[in-house]
Amino acid sequence: MDVSGNMDKNSFSEEINRKKQYQREIETLLDRLQLQDSKQQKDKQQQKLSQADFLKVGPPVKQDHDTCEKDVAHTFLQRLMMLDYRARYIPVRQDSPEVSLSNPVEESITDDTDDADDDDKALYSTNVDSKLKTRMHPMDVQMAVLHCSDSFLKQNMITKLSQCQYALPLLVPDLVTMDIDCPLWTFRQIRKTWKITKSEDQSNIVTMKSMPICKAETPLVSFLRLGSPSLSKSQLMNTLINDRHNTFFHRNCPGSTRSRHLMDGVAEIAWYCPAGKPNDAFTDCMAFCNLHGDAQSIVKQRDILTDKSSVNVVLVPTLQQGDKSTAVISALYKSPKPLIILIAENDGDTFQMKKGKYKMGLKNKSHSDVSEELKKIIGKILSGPHSSFQLESMAEVPGVKVDEDDDVCQKGKSAALKIVDLLQEMDVSKIKDAYLPCQGKLWHEWCKTNKELYHLKGNIENEKCQKEKKLKQIRQEQCKVSCSEPMKLFIESLSSLSTTEKEYFLKWTQIFLDALSTDDLYSNLQTYDEKWTELLDLKKEKKHDKTALLKRKQTELDETSTKVQSATFGLEHIFREMEQIYEAHAALQNQTKSGQTDWSKYPELAAELMISGQPMELMDGDAGHVPLTWISGLLDEVINKLGDKRVFVLSVLGVQSSGKSTMLNAMFGLQFAVSAGRCTKGAFMQLVEVSEEIKKDFRFDYVLVVDTEGLRALELEGKATLQHDNELATFVVGLGDMTLINIFGENPAEMQDVLQIVVQAFMRMKKIKLSPSCVFVHQNVTDIAATEKNMDGKRRLQEKLDQMAQLAAKEEDFDAECFSDVIAFDVQKDVKYFAQLWEGSPPMAPPNPGYSESVQQLKTIILSKASQSAGITLSGFKTKIQDLWNALMNEQFVFSFKNTLEVAVYRKLEVKYWNWTWSLRSNMETIENGLHSKIEKGRLDKVELSYLHQESNKTYEEIQQAMATYFDDDRDREMLVQWRDRFGKKIQEFHDEQVKGVQRKLDGVIQQKRACKKLDAKKTEFENKLLQESKELAHQLKDKTKDEKELEKQFNSVWSGLVGELISDTKPIEDINYEEDQSTVLQELGFEYSLIHESKKNGRYKNMTEFGDYAHYVSLSKHHDLSDASKQSQDDNRENTKGQKRSLWSTMWGYVPSGFRFKSKQQKKPPTSNSNLSYNEQQLIRSLIDDVEEQSLESIMSKPVATRGHSPTYLQEVINNVKQKVSEFESQRKYALKKEFTVDLLLYVFHRAERWLSESHKKFKGNNDAHSYVESKKAHYYNIFKSFCKGSSSAVVLGELICDKLKSSTVEAVCNRSVIDLAGVMKNNFPAFNGNRSNLETHMLKSLAEKEDFNDFITYIRHPRKQAETYIKEEVQKYIFTEQRGEALKIINRNVKEVNKDVNQALFDATEKVQRKKGGPERWVEEFSSLLKDDLSFDTVCCQNFSDIKNIDFLKEEIQKGFESVIQEVSSLSLDKIKEFRMKPEEILIDQLCNCCWVKCPFCAAVCTNTINDHDEDHSVPFHRSNAVNGWHRKNTVELAIEFCTTFVASSISFYPTHDSEVSIPYKKYRTAGSPYANWAITPDGSQLVYWKWFVSQFEKELEKHYTLEFQGSGEIPSEWKTYSKEQAIKSLDNQ
Repeated sequence: MDVSGNMDKNSFSEEINRKKQYQREIETLLDRLQLQDSKQQKDKQQQKLSQADFLKVGPPVKQDHDTCEKDVAHTFLQRLMMLDYRARYIPVRQDSPEVSLSNPVEESITDDTDDADDDDKALYSTNVDSKLKTRMHPMDVQMAVLHCSDSFLKQNMITKLSQCQYALPLLVPDLVTMDIDCPLWTFRQIRKTWKITKSEDQSNIVTMKSMPICKAETPLVSFLRLGSPSLSKSQLMNTLINDRHNTFFHRNCPGSTRSRHLMDGVAEIAWYCPAGKPNDAFTDCMAFCNLHGDAQSIVKQRDILTDKSSVNVVLVPTLQQGDKSTAVISALYKSPKPLIILIAENDGDTFQMKKGKYKMGLKNKSHSDVSEELKKIIGKILSGPHSSFQLESMAEVPGVKVDEDDDVCQKGKSAALKIVDLLQEMDVSKIKDAYLPCQGKLWHEWCKTNKELYHLKGNIENEKCQKEKKLKQIRQEQCKVSCSEPMKLFIESLSSLSTTEKEYFLKWTQIFLDALSTDDLYSNLQTYDEKWTELLDLKKEKKHDKTALLKRKQTELDETSTKVQSATFGLEHIFREMEQIYEAHAALQNQTKSGQTDWSKYPELAAELMISGQPMELMDGDAGHVPLTWISGLLDEVINKLGDKRVFVLSVLGVQSSGKSTMLNAMFGLQFAVSAGRCTKGAFMQLVEVSEEIKKDFRFDYVLVVDTEGLRALELEGKATLQHDNELATFVVGLGDMTLINIFGENPAEMQDVLQIVVQAFMRMKKIKLSPSCVFVHQNVTDIAATEKNMDGKRRLQEKLDQMAQLAAKEEDFDAECFSDVIAFDVQKDVKYFAQLWEGSPPMAPPNPGYSESVQQLKTIILSKASQSAGITLSGFKTKIQDLWNALMNEQFVFSFKNTLEVAVYRKLEVKYWNWTWSLRSNMETIENGLHSKIEKGRLDKVELSYLHQESNKTYEEIQQAMATYFDDDRDREMLVQWRDRFGKKIQEFHDEQVKGVQRKLDGVIQQKRACKKLDAKKTEFENKLLQESKELAHQLKDKTKDEKELEKQFNSVWSGLVGELISDTKPIEDINYEEDQSTVLQELGFEYSLIHESKKNGRYKNMTEFGDYAHYVSLSKHHDLSDASKQSQDDNRENTKGQKRSLWSTMWGYVPSGFRFKSKQQKKPPTSNSNLSYNEQQLIRSLIDDVEEQSLESIMSKPVATRGHSPTYLQEVINNVKQKVSEFESQRKYALKKEFTVDLLLYVFHRAERWLSESHKKFKGNNDAHSYVESKKAHYYNIFKSFCKGSSSAVVLGELICDKLKSSTVEAVCNRSVIDLAGVMKNNFPAFNGNRSNLETHMLKSLAEKEDFNDFITYIRHPRKQAETYIKEEVQKYIFTEQRGEALKIINRNVKEVNKDVNQALFDATEKVQRKKGGPERWVEEFSSLLKDDLSFDTVCCQNFSDIKNIDFLKEEIQKGFESVIQEVSSLSLDKIKEFRMKPEEILIDQLCNCCWVKCPFCAAVCTNTINDHDEDHSVPFHRSNAVNGWHRKNTVELAIEFCTTFVASSISFYPTHDSEVSIPYKKYRTAGSPYANWAITPDGSQLVYWKWFVSQFEKELEKHYTLEFQGSGEIPSEWKTYSKEQAIKSLDNQ
């Protein structure tokens, strides 16, 4: 017993030591593979690789280079993900001499002189250096990676190994506990398809079967090895399954070594799937299991396999009693399971020992002979009763730990089962209707109705309202039926489960849903194939009467297609239901009710999944629609979580089942659906992160892959197919920075339809200024190595592309001779040939290694092109989706496309442009202000352009630098580059114009100064004499200073004498009597006084440009019918000859409904307009008034009123010109204009010119009227006279004189500086002024709505610039004098302090300088004047009367004291004072804000909101409006037209571009009508803007009265419009 006990202890000790040695070997292996760091080694924890580690865009994998040992594991995984079965055979670079072959030999290098004995010793030596490491076994690498991966990466790996036709681990010993694990979870994604052959009635029946391999019940043949036979069991098994492929790794495979650590005890399983052909090895699917290692010692696994097997096959070296294997063989022999014993060292034939028990010698037999014999035996055994094996049954085997028993996995599974249990009892085809009702009929009906909004006919606004109402009702219905029990459970699980649990939950849900639909789906697909084949055969037959049969077959095919769609049910449908629930509730802004899930959180849940790698539906393939609200919400949440990252969008297009998804999955490790029953429907997007390894080489953070359903999809037929394909191609090509066009096969003729669709899509992108790149991928090419053949293929492709480009050019009205005219394309570089996917015939063929090489080469091409792209931000991608889809909804994609992202970037640039121009303008205002004062001082009599450029150059250079920085550094710089040169030129032009404008203004001031030169000289002489005589008289009256009356009397006598001398030869300049001048001149030129008096009395002329109707000005003396009745008759006759009816509308010139006539609902009045004047004539009269006003004002303002005064002849000239214009107008019309019109027009022009004439004449009088001048100076000089009389010194009197002159200039300087500052503050801080032109328009419209003044609205409609100027003036007044009064006063006080500081500094510097040079008062005055800032004007003071001043310091002190009182007085200035001076804040802001584009829309007359006046881009406006706003009406009726032009361009209606057009133009092609239409970008928006609908409803009566028209019949205001409130109208402006 002691001996026995010692033996047990020794055995136990040896086992422990063996395990420790095994653990050390494992740790060394993992360390060599860098799958475990030192810390983890200490903690005995293994690093878990995850899907996220490989779902990244990394550098291309090198195919033909040796890999260093530390990179082997990652290279293996990367190549496996690319379906490269050579991943097992990665050559390892021997970086270290310590790495040896499996049988290392010690080298002994000797020379020829060495002893022969030493040679023999070296020759026969068996020593091996223990320091050398053996090379890693390939299967150790595979198993190490599996052990170090999390369950999801394991599952993906096993799926890829299965696709590579490799055996899969079924039983795996745990590395630490040595327990037996069964990785059942890793098999869950594997689906096998095979064909079963059965013989019936002397014929073979072949049926297809496809199912998840975990569910498949198949025979299991297990192979065991007992001992160490000379033959390879795994190699023998390969001959049974696929003799051309090493399904099981064996000792003769490349890279194999004897030393392996992780394979002993591993049982691998593989399936043979027959193809339904005569040469199939077996007629049904069979599983083969291979236990690695000596089964003699691997007891647990051996017992499990022999129990589960249908047939056991044992390989032994010999079969003799007494062998170690005898006991195991005997047990298997006695077992009821069939047994085949293979004896390696026996050459005997096959021998059946008893039923089901065979033995066979293998010696001297080829593998093929053995294989054939084995197939016969196994086939014979399985032809009778036998047990079956199902993978799922492994969960019931005692002693086996199944990975699915993990708590996290079970939690995910139970959550999925709760959902599936609800669906289990229901027919699959009814599940979606019952539990996912939002995405079925309701969603499809919504899509159909929504598309109809873009193809309106008839009374389009009312029709549109009806359809919008229907859309809302559908959304309400969706909300009612939303949140079924399965959806509640699904959302709750997504919300509550942890990240890993959620991942399990989604996988299980997909697994269960696939299981639900598999049987129905595949039977329906088989039926579909049969029906499709029948239909194709029928089409090929040359029968005459086959129409009815064709129709019946097509109907059968459609019915089967519907069944296929109904039977297709997966996770994507649940996500689609989420999306529809969200869209419905978001559309109605519903609050979440009790018991419902919070719909507002759905995008966040989906965003988390998308970031983790879950593909998300971009386009619903069943409905053919993009759920824009959902996509926006989803991407917003992705942005919230990741930031607004840049993405490179890679789109893929190709025919159905051409391998697009397979290629993407192999390239990026994605998991798009690829099986025949689950082809991609619609479009899906998936985010793939750019790895840190290569991120430095790219300007984006992610690749966003867009996978699409196949073009020419079998489910679609005829015209619908073409439209669907065109939409899909245009959409994904537009989205992509690069598009892969995937073509199956080599013959371009077979892909002609696809090429035409693709070329047309690229042509559309060219026309809307998007520039994606493209790569053509030819898949399934037989010989990709044949260079000559490939060159010929490329040539044929180029020819076909050029041909398609020419065809598409005709359809798209585009000038293109070849494909390279459409897109940058190099046939040598941008065409990639792919090898066939399979190496042999499926289902047992492995992937072709050349395929993965092609994938890598394509990936290299993509990354190379991508490195030159900046991609697009996620927010930009979101906007692009909306733009493309909205445009696609319209028939005219190019006309309808609006690049919202580009518009947003351009608007930002406009804001910058306005800021830059404002800096230039305010700088020039400051320069002008200073130079103006210099001219006033007489110190400047010429302003050179070069000087102005020099003065402004610093600011100009700063602006140029700011521009360069913005264009170089802004995140949208790639888009901004298109405007860089243009805006650079605009800034230069603006600067040059500002400089020239300032020069013109200052030249005018200089001319005025010169005109006043004579008077200025007299003024100086007068002041000198007055001072001299005052001083002398004061000396005489020094004793009478207390007698005020005497002093005043004496001063007046001196004053009268001097004034008489000054003005003796001049007459006083009279104020103009403008009213009298007007009447006199009008009467002199033949206009009756009564007419003039009546017009002035009623004052209607002041608003004549805003009249709605000018019929009262028209005389019927020429023609009696002014409504173009004869023209209408001719038009009707002309149309009737074409067999059509039409009714004209007076829109711009009229629009034509296609093929029908509008009918009035309620005809309130006869169909004739009250005005008897067509809209066209009204517009012409209005244009006449505008032209006359512009020309007349220009003529008047060119007169030298400010330098020479006003003259009535100026008015006479205007009258003559106006009369001539009116006469010319009448000569071209069929009617005459009454005299009242000409009188009102003249009075209106005079009214508009009055302010300018009055101010100019006032300026002339102020500068040239000596009488006014002397009266203004009398009080001031009387005070100086009194000072002299009181004995004040000359210094005191001079100080008073200087302070008086400084006072007026100080007030002016303070006010002018404050005006510039206030304008700047408002420009920067006031919301309406600190943006671009569109921003100003928005605030102006809000202001109009707030006031609700109809007359203001009419002014805005007729004269938008005039209303803008009024708005700016009002807002400036409110800001300065009310809202920000305190801030304005602070600005004035700040400028007062600055002026005070400037004056005191000038006093100090002048005194110091003059004292240093010992100058007198005259020199001091000159110096002081020159030192004052430019904007402080200071008239010359003659010092000949103050020559007695010796103490300059005293003079300075007197001025300082006097100036303090001036400053105190100025500090208390009223804000109203700034109104009196030359510069005004509102005028500066008007010059800045109104110097933009004011061109009107040719349809609705809305004003272009481009910030730049003479811009190169198309005119555009975010606020198009109802035509009724502008008075458009239906011809020959009183019915106002309520339509929006943005609705027209989405309708089927046409219009006549001019009143005399012969041909109508569809609104959808309005640009083809030429100018001005061609210069406008009007995109269909469904007239979503509430503002103008509210306006029309709010002012219905006022508009009717104004235009003398009615909202009736087809012009009746929709009831929906009347529900909008003012608040909604104002809010709608913010949504544009």
